[in-house]
Amino acid sequence: MKSINKTLLSVGIAAAMSVSAAQAAGISDDKVKIGVLADMGGVYADICGEGCVTAVQMAVEDFGGTVLGKPIEIVSADDQNKPDVGSSIVRKWIDNEQVDTVTGLVASSVTGAVAKVLTDSKKIALISTSASHAFTTKACSPYNVQWTYNVVALANGTVKPMVGAGKWRWFFITADYAFGHALESVATEVVNSSGGEVLGAVRAPLGTTDFSSYVLQAQSSGADVIALANAGTDFTNSLKTAAEFGLTQTADVAGLLVFTSNAQALDPEIAGGMKLTTGFYWDMDEQTREWSKRFKERHGSIPAMGQAGAYSMTMHYLKAVEAAGTDDSDTVIRKMKEMKPDDFFARNATLRNDGRMVHDMYQVRIKKADERANPDDIFAIENVIPGEEAFGPMLAECDFK
Repeated sequence: MKSINKTLLSVGIAAAMSVSAAQAAGISDDKVKIGVLADMGGVYADICGEGCVTAVQMAVEDFGGTVLGKPIEIVSADDQNKPDVGSSIVRKWIDNEQVDTVTGLVASSVTGAVAKVLTDSKKIALISTSASHAFTTKACSPYNVQWTYNVVALANGTVKPMVGAGKWRWFFITADYAFGHALESVATEVVNSSGGEVLGAVRAPLGTTDFSSYVLQAQSSGADVIALANAGTDFTNSLKTAAEFGLTQTADVAGLLVFTSNAQALDPEIAGGMKLTTGFYWDMDEQTREWSKRFKERHGSIPAMGQAGAYSMTMHYLKAVEAAGTDDSDTVIRKMKEMKPDDFFARNATLRNDGRMVHDMYQVRIKKADERANPDDIFAIENVIPGEEAFGPMLAECDFK
């Protein structure tokens, strides 16, 4: 009996030591530290920026401010939409400030550079706002998590039904960097596979203020649809120019990536009636309205989808840290993929082994002026797109089990 008791005691001690070791790994530097990296003052500031910082702060507060008995800290920085700036900041965060994970991540060119640094350091990239699908395909990594949307979902949600409705001939005005190139490429594939034709494309540098020459080229193409493969103020400026030149009267103008802040800034006479795809709308139901009301009270405006996504994925990360008993990246990301995302943002959701969070997307229409009950009443949801239909299948080479 003594021998049995001694054995049981040894097993118990070993189990306790195992738990203690896991928790010791989880208290790295006595805190869990989250970096928020985004464009804080440029063309993408309104779609993530300080709003993503606010969203992550809300997630940390709602979680309770601690995990595994240790404080959760947040640092943030402006990447200026420059890959070298972003990667330099993240290297410093990892080497000198013990940052455990980085979120925000807007411009796909910046995210590409930052994700490489994070992968090399075995740290998790929580991508809330980048659109390129490269991060779960050709540049996939066991440490990449892409939460909110991507170019595949945008193209499937917006382009396919327009071609199906008889809008056959397309012309693209494209942001001249990784995100724009990816969006144009995927949308072109959808146009062609749906029986349409791409007549041409023109690429405009990020932050272009004068879109006159690009709009004139689009106008002369004779296309049924002018697709704006850009975002943020680039989208706003290009659409305003298209309206000034009368292009919106002779062709459909499709915004392939439109955030609520962009749509809100536009005259409904210009933007009203435009159909687009989004991963989130604040006024969808009581859950979205409750969170969005709290966000607006803190930030001063309704949330864009990347900001809602930043909250959701931060909360999922923290739940995984708690469940895993550690903030060790390999352990945490396995736990994130085991756990089902389920909150006001993540509907009918799964986090696949490639890091793609698959969830419902929404085809919406920008309301005209006479439809709006208040300044925040921007979209009408017309169709729910199931995640598997929106995002497409996982590549075998990116199945990180």
